[in-house]
Order: sequence, then structure tokens, then C-alpha cells
Amino acid sequence: MRRAWIALAAALVLGTAATVYVSHTATPPVVTPSASLRDGQLYFRDGGGQVASVPATDPAGPRRLLGLRCDRFAAAGPTAVCLAADVTNGLPTTTAVILDRDLHETRRLRLAGIPSRARVSRSGRMVSWTVFVTGDSYSQGGFSTWTGILDTRTGYAVTNIENIHLYLDGRRHYAADVNYWGVTFADDDTTFYATVSTRGTTYLVRGDYARWEARTVLAGVECPSLSPDGTRVAYKKRAAGRVPWRLAVLDLRTLRPVDLAEPAGVDDQAVWLDDRTVAYARDGDVYALAADGTGTPRALVRDASSPTPPLAPH
Repeated sequence: MRRAWIALAAALVLGTAATVYVSHTATPPVVTPSASLRDGQLYFRDGGGQVASVPATDPAGPRRLLGLRCDRFAAAGPTAVCLAADVTNGLPTTTAVILDRDLHETRRLRLAGIPSRARVSRSGRMVSWTVFVTGDSYSQGGFSTWTGILDTRTGYAVTNIENIHLYLDGRRHYAADVNYWGVTFADDDTTFYATVSTRGTTYLVRGDYARWEARTVLAGVECPSLSPDGTRVAYKKRAAGRVPWRLAVLDLRTLRPVDLAEPAGVDDQAVWLDDRTVAYARDGDVYALAADGTGTPRALVRDASSPTPPLAPH
């Protein structure tokens, strides 16, 4: 048991989001869905840990509970993924439950570590998750992640993509300390973007699932989120002073960044509500903000986190 507490204590330093997850590790994940995914709904995790939705056109309206308890949730097309924290043999673990549009379970994966990020490609074919893990030999005072990808069409799952062929500034890179997190998919279901960390530097990578390779694009970009038109990524970047993270948007054609008008720190993987607006969790609520650096953040859904963009007609 002492080992479990050491692992949990280490996880607590990984960020506020991870801290929330640890508080729910006492019981197995509850998956008793009582509703289906609907078009035009904005999904999120409420303060009690249940997945809920509101109409995208009326986010202040009454919320609908799905009867699904998750620590991180994402959905697109006919697919949803629910990451739920658990304890197995005294160690923190995660269950990734894959669901169809009627929220029937289609697949369940047991993962080591604490839930952090989850994404589904727009078609619903590709699913990704990131968990924080402890115990890797190279993790001295830092943290380790496992990021996986599931192809729901073939059923093939990679629980940790760290062995993908990585090219750093065009050259094949080999290192034991490679960590990936925060996958976001393009519409072709093979291109993806993610963060990779190695030798003390983080990079945005552009991955190709079919070719099984990832190439660095730019340093200092974490938790990317690809815009619906595929031309930009919203991301978080390290900031100086008392706020550790700030939101920005990177134009993938020019690699020119734009800082967003959010003065507070944000430790989340943002989502795009449309080509002009991003949403993210901050201080227990979900906020929306213009993606061009103008405007001011507005509270979109109170007492909520893990927002999922409104589902398109299916």
C-alpha cells in the first residue's frame, strides 16, 4: 500500500487536473448510460463527475445527465471515450471505455496511470488517450505519460505510442525519455498532432498513423488542438511569472503564434467550437474565447470541465 501512496503523491505534482482525478480512485468506474449522444449538444464533465450536455445554442440551459461517470470524456461521430480513474492492486489505473452513439460499451482497455487527455477523430474512427504514469527509470523529478491510439475500424490498439519513429528537426531521434501526450486528429484519420518531450524540451509533432512516424514542427507547443479547417492548432505554452501556462493559437502554414486574450493560467487541452472559437476548462468552469487573440473570455458552462465540441449531424 505504501507503494500506491508514493505513486499517488508523485502524481499530485503533475498538475491540478491530475489532482482532481486522484480524488475518485476509490471505486471502479460506473458506466450505466441512460441516454444517447445527440447532435448539436455540448458535452462536458460536471462537478460531480458525471457526463452531461447542454444545447450548444443555449449552454446556460438545463443540463442533461447521461448516467456516465468519467474523469475525462470525448465524443465525435458515432464514438465516445470515457476515461475513469481506479485503483488496481493498490496502484492508480485508468479504464478507457469506448462507447457507441447509444453509449453502449464496445471496448474496454485497462491502462496504468491517471487520466489526463482524451480525443476522438471527427469521423469517430480514431480514439486517443493520455495517462500520467510513475515508475519509469528516466523519470527523475519529472513525469511520464502513456499515450495510446485505438483504430475502432480495425480494432488495433497501441497503448503507448512512444515507439513511433520520431524525427527531430528532420533526423531520426532515439532516446529513452520520449513522452507523448495530447493527441488531436485531422479529418483523414491518419494525420495527428501531439506533444512530444525529450531531453528537457517539448515539441509539437505532426504524426502519420499509417506510416507510423512523427516529425517535430515547433518547440514549446503543448496539448495541441487542431482547428476544424485543419490550418491552426490551439495550444498551451509555458509562461513566465506566477501563471505557468497560457493559451495561444499557431498558424500551421506560417508557424506564427497568436496569444489568446485569456489573462489567467490554463492547464487544459482546448477544443474548437468552430473555426473562430475555442473552449477550455479553467477554475471549475468551461470558458469560450475568440481564437484570433481578440475579445475576452466568457463563461460557457458553469461547474464543468472536459468540454467536447458540439456533435455534428450524423
